[in-house]
This record gives sequence, C-alpha cells and structure tokens, in this order.
Amino acid sequence: MDSQRPFRLLDVREPAEHTMAALPLARLIPLRELPERLPEIRDWHRDDTVVYCHHGIRSAQAVAWLASIGFVRPLNLIGGIDEWSRVIDLDLPRY
Repeated sequence: MDSQRPFRLLDVREPAEHTMAALPLARLIPLRELPERLPEIRDWHRDDTVVYCHHGIRSAQAVAWLASIGFVRPLNLIGGIDEWSRVIDLDLPRY
C-alpha cells in the first residue's frame, strides 16, 4: 500500500465477509458477479490490479480470468486477507 506505483484493489469475497474485514479503497465485486460487473472495472485493464479474497483461492481464479480477457497486470494477494491480518495489519479482524 505504500508503493509509489499506483494500483487498484479488488475484493472478490462475499458482502458478509467484506463487512467483517476489508482493505481500504477496495472495490467489492464477489467472484460470482465478476463477469456481469466487468464494466465497473474495465478501465482498470492496464493498471496493476491486486485481487484478494479470504485465503487466495477465489482471487487466483479471478486473476486468471482477468488475464484471459486482456487485463495486463492482475495480481493475486497470496494468502488473502487472512494472511494480511496475520502479517501486515494485526488490528484487522480475522474470521
């Protein structure tokens, strides 16, 4: 988050998960809704787009799909928000 390189942040978890813990400025689009809501983020296609979920599995699926449709730099937050809350931000609730 302290990087000088601009990036987008996409949360592909469900709304209930997002309310428990979320990263600032993340756009919530559940994985199951991503294809139909693509127009909301289509202009991100050239940006570094960091995608996260709870443990990194759904976000890995989203990253693969985004890459397949032409997103240049979709990136998976390995370990998801759970890893983030254990290593980076210990104040972020775990669930």
